[in-house]
Amino acid sequence: MSEQPIKVGLIGAGGNTRLRHIPGLQAIPGVEIVSVSNRSRESSQRVADEFGIPQIYEDWRELLAADDINAVVIGTWPYMHCEMTCAALETGKHVQCEARMAMSATEAHTMLRASQAHPNLVAQIVPSPLTFKVDAMIQELMADGYIGDLISLKARGTVAGFSNPDGPLHWRHQKSLSGMNIQNMGIWYEASMRWVGPASRVYALTRVCVGQRRDAGTGQMGTADVPDYVEIVADLENGGAATYEFSAVSGFAPGPSAWIFGTAGTLHYDHNSQTLYGGKAGDSELKPIDIPADKAGAWRVEAEFVGAIRGEEEIRLTDFTTGTKYMEFTEAVTRSAESGQAIRLPLTDIHG
Repeated sequence: MSEQPIKVGLIGAGGNTRLRHIPGLQAIPGVEIVSVSNRSRESSQRVADEFGIPQIYEDWRELLAADDINAVVIGTWPYMHCEMTCAALETGKHVQCEARMAMSATEAHTMLRASQAHPNLVAQIVPSPLTFKVDAMIQELMADGYIGDLISLKARGTVAGFSNPDGPLHWRHQKSLSGMNIQNMGIWYEASMRWVGPASRVYALTRVCVGQRRDAGTGQMGTADVPDYVEIVADLENGGAATYEFSAVSGFAPGPSAWIFGTAGTLHYDHNSQTLYGGKAGDSELKPIDIPADKAGAWRVEAEFVGAIRGEEEIRLTDFTTGTKYMEFTEAVTRSAESGQAIRLPLTDIHG
């Protein structure tokens, strides 16, 4: 089974696809990237020339219809993820879809149902890599009772900088392209679910501090309507509490990090230094926790995708069920901010 050839088509070839997915797939024996369809014929040709991909398509539908591929990597912006994923599954292709999963929880559920209708096909969302190094260690420490009973999680995804009205307009600033996704909120929530599980109730405040930005391509001013500041308070299903802060407008803010507080101990992950700290009741201070090589996780997204297609492993990071959970959280944040009310999870009105 390990000799099964995997022939891949790329739909969208942005930064992460070129940095991670293409080299990762091309490094695996028996895997060949045979086609690409990017935003224009010219950009498709540039990617094909750079990576030695033999076929380009101007229309992604033609790529999916071709019978020379059995898997597709979708690297577009979120506004196309649902349509492309469902179409790929319908044409019998395994799917790896870039995070953020979808525009909304409704779209995520549509994708999940499409994958469930094709159980013979592998469906993967590119996972949050922010905490790969420490995930297994945190899970082991918590399972062994290091923190005692969970009291709370505090996660911060801030970028230390003041609001900049002269900054360029990006797809992440536009709901029409990004949907309900806000900054790196979804990938931090996905990572935190590996440690403490999902939320059961969400209350959020959001702000758009820079509402107009200049499109670098056209030179025209455009609307930036995705919040650049959000604070979230949540109940967790396991009884703990959680707070999340995400900001692109907080000058001199501390860097991205997570804290896990328990009745007997505390864990702290500093993302910038990739260091895990811990302290038990009675200790005088937090100290770095050594992570043995066999417990330090690393990027193997493409290998997991191919391994699942070959029947050698299952998708753990990240399957569509997990992706749907983080999209429900994402939508609950938007609903709460718009209504001023706490929103319960799961979102029962969109389950079908």
